[in-house]
Amino acid sequence: MTTLIRAFALTATAALAAGCGDRNEPNGETAQSTPAASESTMAKPQLPRTDAPDGARVFFSELADGAVVTSPLTVRFGVENLTVVPAGDDQPGSGHHHLLIDTGLPDFGLPIPKDDQHVHFGGGQTETVLELAPGKHTLQLLLGDHLHIPHQPPVYSGVITITVTE
Repeated sequence: MTTLIRAFALTATAALAAGCGDRNEPNGETAQSTPAASESTMAKPQLPRTDAPDGARVFFSELADGAVVTSPLTVRFGVENLTVVPAGDDQPGSGHHHLLIDTGLPDFGLPIPKDDQHVHFGGGQTETVLELAPGKHTLQLLLGDHLHIPHQPPVYSGVITITVTE
């Protein structure tokens, strides 16, 4: 069974590596989501999870809940008791950021999705410039391990709500 899980993890990692370039790459391309099979018709495998460092924490370092901002805006990510590394780096006590925009937390036993609501920072980035439409938006950070899977226990920030003005 362990061999099967490792084979699935390697296949998932290869698929993620092929399609998980950074949203902030120079060419500005983002991965496109594709229709998935219905949850009721698909079994959801649970992958091995990396242990989170004791006291690990992620947070927004300069953006507060309730902020009124203009777009584009710079968003900086803070960390405590862990090291930010690029995706694929299996260094103990480390991970990389994922920014959740206008969505809830994903399944912690699977790789974090990559789409306009789940932005990956697999290069180890600790800030980004976001362009958001006017209105209210929610933001949340989620740390992923070398395979884009949330740690055990998961390391995520609180949800903040911001208002983008025209």
